[in-house]
Amino acid sequence: MAEGEQSVNGLELSKIWRDAADSRAELLRYLKEQVPQIYCLETESSPQEEEELVQSRLLYPLECFLFGEDPQEGLEKLKHGSTSSQLCGRVFKEGETVYSCRDCAIDPTCVLCMDCFQDSVHKGHRYKMHASSGGGFCDCGDVEAWKIGPCCSKHDPGQDIAMETDDCVLEPGLYERAAKLFKVLLHYTADLLVWEENVELSAQLQPRVIENTYYCVLYNDEHHSYDHVIYTLQRSVDCDQAEARTQTALIDKEGRRAVKRGTLRSCQQAKGLIRSNSEHISLQPLRVEILHSAVMAHQSFALRLGSWFQQIVGYSVGFRQAFCQVALEPSTEQDHPCLISRLMLHDARMYKGARKIVHELIFCSLLMETEFKRLFAIEFTKHYKQLQKDFINDDHERSISITALSVQIFTVPTLARQLIEEGNVIKVIVGTVMELLHEHLDANNRFHFQGYNSDKFFRIQVIFHDLRYILISKPSLWTEELRQQFLEGLLVFIGLLNCMQGMEEVKRQFGQHIEVEPEWEAGFSIQIQLRHILAMIQDWCSSDDKVLLLTFKEIHKALMRCSNQPFHSEPTDYYMCKHILHIRPYKVSQEPVSIHLPISRLLAGLYVHLCRTGAIENLHELVDPESFDYTQFVEHPLRCVVLAAQVSADMWRRNGLSLVSQVYYYQDVKCRDEMYDKDILMLQVTASKMDPNHFLMLILLRFELFDIFNGSCSSKDQEVLKQWNRLSEEMLYLLIAIVGERYVPGVSQVSKEDVTMREVIHLLCIEPMAHSSLVKGLPENESHETGLETVIPKVATFKKPGVSGHGLYEVKKECLAEFNPFFYHYSKSQHSKAEDFQKKRRAQEGNDKALRPPLPPAFCPAFASIVRILCCDVLIHVLRRVLQRAVEDRATQWTEAMIQRALHLIGQGLLEEKTQLEDSTVEEVTFDFSIKARRIGSEHGKSVFHLLSKVKALPSLEAQKDMIKWILQMFEVVKCLREKSSPTASMSMETSKPEESAQDKEKAERKRKAEAAKLHRQKIMAQMSAMQKNFIESNKMLYDNMPESGMQGEPVTSIESCAMEQKELFVAVGPHRGSTPANREVLTCILCQEEQEVAAKAPAMVLTACVQRSTVLTQCRGKTYKADGTSYPIFMPPELAVGTHTGSCGHVMHATCWQKYFEAIQNTTRNRLHAELIIDLENGEYLCPLCKSLCNTVVPLIPLEPLTLNYENAEIVGQHLTLPRWIQILSARIKGLKSVGQDPESNSDDGETGLCGEGQPDFRSILSFGVQEPRKFSDSIAEMLVVCATTVHRVGRQTAPNELCPSVPIMAWNTCAFTIQAIENLLQGEEKPLFGSLQNRQLAGLKATVQFSAAQRLKSSQAVIQRHFTDMLGVLLPTLSRENTPCLLEVDFFHLLVGLVLSIPSLYQEEAVDLQPSPVSSAYNHLHILHLVTMAHLLQVLLSSTDFPAVTGGDEGEEARAAAELYAAVSQHTGGLNSDVSGSSVAERVKGGMMPFLRCAALFFNGLTGVPPPEELSSTAGTSQGQMEALCSYLALPSNMFQLFQEHRETVTPLLQRWCGSPAITKVLKGEIQTIRYPRRRNHLIELPEDYSALLNQASHFQCPNSTDDERKHPTLCLFCGAMLCSQSTCCVTQLDGDDVGACTAHASTCGAGVGMFLRIRECEIVLMASKTRGSTYPAPYLDDYGETDPQLGRGNPLHLCPERYRKLNQLWQQHCILEEIARSLEVVNVMYAFEWQML
Repeated sequence: MAEGEQSVNGLELSKIWRDAADSRAELLRYLKEQVPQIYCLETESSPQEEEELVQSRLLYPLECFLFGEDPQEGLEKLKHGSTSSQLCGRVFKEGETVYSCRDCAIDPTCVLCMDCFQDSVHKGHRYKMHASSGGGFCDCGDVEAWKIGPCCSKHDPGQDIAMETDDCVLEPGLYERAAKLFKVLLHYTADLLVWEENVELSAQLQPRVIENTYYCVLYNDEHHSYDHVIYTLQRSVDCDQAEARTQTALIDKEGRRAVKRGTLRSCQQAKGLIRSNSEHISLQPLRVEILHSAVMAHQSFALRLGSWFQQIVGYSVGFRQAFCQVALEPSTEQDHPCLISRLMLHDARMYKGARKIVHELIFCSLLMETEFKRLFAIEFTKHYKQLQKDFINDDHERSISITALSVQIFTVPTLARQLIEEGNVIKVIVGTVMELLHEHLDANNRFHFQGYNSDKFFRIQVIFHDLRYILISKPSLWTEELRQQFLEGLLVFIGLLNCMQGMEEVKRQFGQHIEVEPEWEAGFSIQIQLRHILAMIQDWCSSDDKVLLLTFKEIHKALMRCSNQPFHSEPTDYYMCKHILHIRPYKVSQEPVSIHLPISRLLAGLYVHLCRTGAIENLHELVDPESFDYTQFVEHPLRCVVLAAQVSADMWRRNGLSLVSQVYYYQDVKCRDEMYDKDILMLQVTASKMDPNHFLMLILLRFELFDIFNGSCSSKDQEVLKQWNRLSEEMLYLLIAIVGERYVPGVSQVSKEDVTMREVIHLLCIEPMAHSSLVKGLPENESHETGLETVIPKVATFKKPGVSGHGLYEVKKECLAEFNPFFYHYSKSQHSKAEDFQKKRRAQEGNDKALRPPLPPAFCPAFASIVRILCCDVLIHVLRRVLQRAVEDRATQWTEAMIQRALHLIGQGLLEEKTQLEDSTVEEVTFDFSIKARRIGSEHGKSVFHLLSKVKALPSLEAQKDMIKWILQMFEVVKCLREKSSPTASMSMETSKPEESAQDKEKAERKRKAEAAKLHRQKIMAQMSAMQKNFIESNKMLYDNMPESGMQGEPVTSIESCAMEQKELFVAVGPHRGSTPANREVLTCILCQEEQEVAAKAPAMVLTACVQRSTVLTQCRGKTYKADGTSYPIFMPPELAVGTHTGSCGHVMHATCWQKYFEAIQNTTRNRLHAELIIDLENGEYLCPLCKSLCNTVVPLIPLEPLTLNYENAEIVGQHLTLPRWIQILSARIKGLKSVGQDPESNSDDGETGLCGEGQPDFRSILSFGVQEPRKFSDSIAEMLVVCATTVHRVGRQTAPNELCPSVPIMAWNTCAFTIQAIENLLQGEEKPLFGSLQNRQLAGLKATVQFSAAQRLKSSQAVIQRHFTDMLGVLLPTLSRENTPCLLEVDFFHLLVGLVLSIPSLYQEEAVDLQPSPVSSAYNHLHILHLVTMAHLLQVLLSSTDFPAVTGGDEGEEARAAAELYAAVSQHTGGLNSDVSGSSVAERVKGGMMPFLRCAALFFNGLTGVPPPEELSSTAGTSQGQMEALCSYLALPSNMFQLFQEHRETVTPLLQRWCGSPAITKVLKGEIQTIRYPRRRNHLIELPEDYSALLNQASHFQCPNSTDDERKHPTLCLFCGAMLCSQSTCCVTQLDGDDVGACTAHASTCGAGVGMFLRIRECEIVLMASKTRGSTYPAPYLDDYGETDPQLGRGNPLHLCPERYRKLNQLWQQHCILEEIARSLEVVNVMYAFEWQML
């Protein structure tokens, strides 16, 4: 509603207008003054300001005039008096999801919007979803659109309200004012939108002073690309690229844009420049107009009025009716159409924005009122031809053309009838097509589409949709008027078919190949458009006998008129088997022939309908059936079938691919209904009417096989013989179809459902199929339905899919009896596939391999005589000839396929005879196939029966043996039935017995042999097993002492020592550490296949690896670390926001081989198209040579250092090297190293080094506990260490490679720690044991990473590493800390543990000599570091969870007491904790929180030392307590970890005080800072709704934050965090590292550290992203009821979440395999055009 009267008194104004003599003139005068003051001013005002002015100065007064009072009050009154509309009428935007109900919609164009669908009954039905192309509207509330449930709960009027809209009419005064106002404003709007460039404003709107300000306006077109327009604007109107881009985007969106404001002269200059600059790019210039500023202003307001009309019309039905009345009111001037027609007729010349407004206006007014919809439909039909012509010449898409409204009118059944009766709409539509296609007619009045314009042709084809809409629902009641108009329209349609009959003839090429492929697609695309129309016309005709007969008469007349391809010679007599055929000769291989015969085919279809409805009995009243020349009917269809056969026989090779394609489509599921099937039908019609011998002679003649079967033709040419054989096969195939294909309603007593059932059975006999493949293989009806759902449960069983693949249907056993190997819809490949599959299946079931002809349903009486073909002389002669050739074994004159078809025909004949004999007495049966087959032929002296027995003996026909055997048995059965005598019957059965028993004997013999062989095998196995047992018994000692994995190595001595050994063996840390297994590792290089042992001094062996940044473990998604942060990377914050993960595919190469391979890849890849999309060469990427995983570095394989501890020595050292002493020694060493390094900070030390009183250690005390020489590595290993470390540093820090950077070693330790944490997280999530459940690739990668990180310090400056060690130790020992050392709660302790353990050896470095700690020193270093870090982490866990329950009574264990004691101590130091808590709950919480840390530590020390873990850690069987104890014992920790605090009380107490005293901890305890809780939250992909429509609903309500318009968006869901993004849209493009990127890419950079997994909701597909330039699509985890995914919602079936597939996606992410998946998919799909992933 317009508000307020800020500057204009609307009520006074409206009174003036009301009282004026000519209120129209007054209104226009006001608009003339006001509009140019608001729009198109020199200084552009903001859209908000402009809108406020429009509301207050223009719309408010107009509303006052309309209501006659304050609009608010008027509206309130109106609301009380009226009911809401029953129709929804929501207009769809492009891309919006709409729903159609397959059970209830009258036709597929009836759709619901998302909101109505959610509230309707159809939600539980078989619905379909698809994206709207824009421009349609919601049919909720339209009773004619739905069989049931027309209204959703929102639009349901309820029982009590009568839906007479006339009840809520406006009061007369208001209606009158509305009509008056609407008339003025609609005229004003129409005048301004229907504007020509050089028209002046009308006198009423002409401003007093005409200023010289003009606009140069550029219009959108579809010829020029975005870039063309940007280029043109930059060259023509002096704007930079960004501005030109903005202008272009707006031109594309709104349809036009003023690109320059200035004087007339400057605008003309700009216009000239734009035209010339755009013309030389594409031959057409851009459309530019120069408009005066006043005109522009009025046009802008006219457009605003459009949306105002929509608003007003929505207030009341009365307003709507008033508006419709004005819009449709005939014009007072003679030739002028009504206002709405003016707008429609000018539609193609209007720009996009104006069109949209007009169309929306029509939707919300004329189409919402039944009566006005009818009047509008009549107007639309009246101008139909002109509108379509405009559309053809327009270059905008159909969705924004007025012609798209036809679907709203023509699909309404009652309207369609009225339009046929009153406006003969069929005639109008077909007449329009004929007129538009007129230019393509040749001299013979037939279409010829060579050199047609494809875009224009596509637009013409769209008109056929309208004809389909009109015919969608056939009339239940025919009026005389309807009959007359329908037939009149039909005559025009027959005229169209007439132009197609025989079009685009082809003639066989001889000698040389055709030079130019003729155009054939156009003809077939019309055929595809007509397919449903032809079926619907037949359907309409069959619903009324009178119409059917009249149509048949007209079609017959048309066919007789079509003298296409007149014969060039006179009729001749042909003789065969004493029969004479008098006919004109014609050879398909030499004369022109056409594949397009719509009239012949329509005649065949109508003939069957005549037979089915019984109307054929009245046919004689219109035409004389006796005068029908059936040879003329069948001539063209037969030629067509022969053409297909000759193409199959390779006789038309020189005619190129176009003919092969035509024949393919002729028989393909898209066209065969109205092409191939109808030709077979016409052959059947003729066969039922002609003498069977004559019919067969005609077929032999047209197949050009007459002379061959007459024996008067022979050839030596192999090629010709091959062609004859192929043609004979095709001819026999055709006969099988003519006799056997009876599944057509009307040919036999079958329903449509039976037909579908048979199609499905035959498809499933090829192989088990997915639902979508079945749908593709079945013909669709006009409603895009195949009828599959109703029949599939009867014929097939469903097998559900696994984690990949799709659900499959398998045919039920009982349906296999219907399998016909010569099913006429099989293609060549399908035929052989089905035959193999069925033979294999029969063999598996132990049956014979005979694929017998199925028993067909009986023909209807009209077609019953077809079966005479089977027992006519010519067929017997043909069969005898075929078999004779095989018996004589003239290899070039017969093929197995020919025999197979002949046997099938014989089988059909015997089955037919058997059926007839069973149904009636022998005397009545005239069908005598078996008698003729046994009769001896005149010229050969052999009967068919006799030849069969001979053929059976041929070794080359081994495969057909079973079939022949069955046929011979059938002969006997038929003979018995004929003789009706049981003794002979038993005799005859006996005669076939010996053969059968011989076969049985053979089978029994085979079975016996198989049994014997099986027994023999079992006997041998038993003997071997016994020998094995015997050997084990006698060599028991050997077996007991075998060092099994996890068993000790030495022979058993005594029980205690055994226990001792075992315990030692399973400890990885400290003085009781087990020894490293000394196993040699010999690996094979995958490139050169040579073996080599992994050794420190040998040439390097490397493992392929991929280093990537990861947010899999993050606790604060979306946060990343700044590179300048002081504490990162040396201290990893506990949120683990971004880590560096190193993964491997586990394949090993020599370093030298890898280098050669990498260089070769670089050289070859540079030349490959779009290779940069797969691998980024600049960053060292390559694909693993073996498994094609994406890698970007290699990790050198370093063998474990073989260490054995001297346990006694270790005991002695342990007595001296206690934790306090160790801390002192370390502090002294660090202090000493600082002073040696002249570190200025060393002077600031406050002397508080010692925590214990014992003698002060000196600088070198650390060395006294044992040192040794450091490990030496070969040069190549050293080089590879640097390669790997540099990559880790480069990727992890996102910097340029710099091997000297001090943080290189830190990044190596960090990647080691993070990779272990990721693996532990994965195992925990899948509930797998810590050890033994990793895949080999993960295990190899983990071990290599740990060893590489450990060796890293040898390649870096020791001073740097010492400094890092000192910094890290500062967290644990506050005496060493600096001011930026983080407090306890700001560090991830596992990263710290890895860093400390791997860097401590650097403290042993002396100036002159390289040293490293001895095994004993290392053991204590590791132990003390682990103890300290564990205590610190324990405290971290304790402080981060303070909500413990209060103490409860009852006895608590030692652990709980220790926990309570520690908690009390901590609360004392912090002063912020409640000390009175339950010890057991503290203990439980702490243990739970520490578990991940301990598991990671176990993995780390296992990788570092190689000491095998205890059994409990390799199984999931134990309790969590058992797991905890095993972990603690492996890590040399007390199982009650609180004991650590008691053991080291003196050391820890001061530390505890310092740790807890940190200001950060105080803030956390006060709740000022959020902290991480332990155990950390496990990340997994977000929860998705089970039903996909819920996601679509979410997407439909998605509003892009950066955009105000409602243009199509691509809502995309981030599966990591659940954010909804607007992808592929210019509104959300941002800058990332200087490049423009889309919303998803920008989001992935923060949310997933560059990696992303998104669900594109409207496309229903997952997008995986790896970087700005790389991504790939992946199937969404949603499946329909048939176990299939539905990318792009192509099928639109209801979809449900598949948890297994979603779990797999989660795994893909958790295992860091997204990059790998993308590289693999890009490698498979060879990209021709790069997709701009960064703009997603």
